[in-house]
Amino acid sequence: MQKLGDFKLPHFFNYPPYFTLQPIRDTREKQVQLWKELIIDYCRTQKVFVIGLEEEFPLFANPVIERSLSHEAREVFLSALVQEGRAEWVDKGHKKCLILWLRIQDWADYILSFVKDNGFEDGVLTVEEIRSGIESRGTELHGMDRTILMRALKLLEHKGKATIFKGTSADDEGVKFSA
Repeated sequence: MQKLGDFKLPHFFNYPPYFTLQPIRDTREKQVQLWKELIIDYCRTQKVFVIGLEEEFPLFANPVIERSLSHEAREVFLSALVQEGRAEWVDKGHKKCLILWLRIQDWADYILSFVKDNGFEDGVLTVEEIRSGIESRGTELHGMDRTILMRALKLLEHKGKATIFKGTSADDEGVKFSA
């Protein structure tokens, strides 16, 4: 099985037709589904949050079989993730895609579990502590994209489970969690 760093690639990754958009509807649907799963799995394990449509991305080419995805294929696969709520276009020109390997609600739930598991209820953490503090090491939160984290925190605030405090800079924004 081929690997990309420590990531094991699926068998279809070595099958040349999967790098070309398939014309038959049923075959294309299967192809799109396989690519969506591959992109989400890779991004989760490698902690990738943004994919540039026109930038090099390791999954979009397989030098072993000398194949790469066309711009159209990349857009089809990322658009399918957007339609499913697993990604969002960052810009109007659809050049960058924010990958949501967990949906915002799932991130919010994950944050609440992290807070409870670490005894931070009724405590205050900075946004940066959540993203890169000692307590978050080894969790999905460590190294998390700030945009996604802030959206999840705002959802928790909207539900009355957190209060966000603005600091003098982005580095000292705080969050108080309610029990």
